[in-house]
Amino acid sequence: MGLSQQQLAKMIGVTYQQAHKYERGLNRISAGRLFEIAQVLAVAVSWFFEGLNDDVEPSEISPRQRMCLELARNFALIDNEKHQEALSQMARALAAQSMAEHPPAAAPVALAVDGAERH
Repeated sequence: MGLSQQQLAKMIGVTYQQAHKYERGLNRISAGRLFEIAQVLAVAVSWFFEGLNDDVEPSEISPRQRMCLELARNFALIDNEKHQEALSQMARALAAQSMAEHPPAAAPVALAVDGAERH
């Protein structure tokens, strides 16, 4: 995916040494950690097991997934926390604006009345 161990480590919140141990198979990766890594890399957990079953063809990364990976990679390279927070706030604001302009399909809303939820 074009990531260095340092970049991946920062993205998943572990030290470089821990990422190195994961990659070399010196430390086991819990299911939860594997799920987190898959989310950060924008891949399905099954991606880590490609090639184990020859009947399954590997899936290609979509242009949108590639853009998300590049965004995450570049964000992880920003070492100034204030800049990261500013970028994060901008992304939240743009997402909120998009949601206001194009709301998702209506879903049941839970209302709390006297401590009880009602749908």
